[in-house]
Amino acid sequence: MTRSVSHALAAAAAALVFIAVPNAIAQPKCADCGRVQSINHVEQKGQGTGLGMLGGAVVGGVIGHQIGSGRGNTAATVAGAAGGAYVGNEVEKNRNRSSYWSVAIRMDGGATRTFTYDAKPTVREGERVKLVDGGRRLARLAN
Repeated sequence: MTRSVSHALAAAAAALVFIAVPNAIAQPKCADCGRVQSINHVEQKGQGTGLGMLGGAVVGGVIGHQIGSGRGNTAATVAGAAGGAYVGNEVEKNRNRSSYWSVAIRMDGGATRTFTYDAKPTVREGERVKLVDGGRRLARLAN
């Protein structure tokens, strides 16, 4: 009987190992933790609203009208307005440009999440981090 009891105990122990170990491995240690994969500075050119183009066309047209007389004056006015519209639109787009920092984090659970920040993050690529306030901040963890 002792032999059958020891076999039963061995079988029960093996069953517990197969049940307990996969469940412990499948669950990540920290749902809000991961490793920084990349940090990129992104500059986005702004959009023109049309006000820069309109203002540039008026100023360019007035300046162009000061040049020449007769048909030359008309051509200079049209060219000045067209050039002014282009320059005014570009100035407005440059004024409205934005930049931000994009941080990609490979989470312990396997997913990759990307966060954007106005200021350069204090963490570096390869470091372990924990998301604070839903990812609004990153806390560096010991490896």
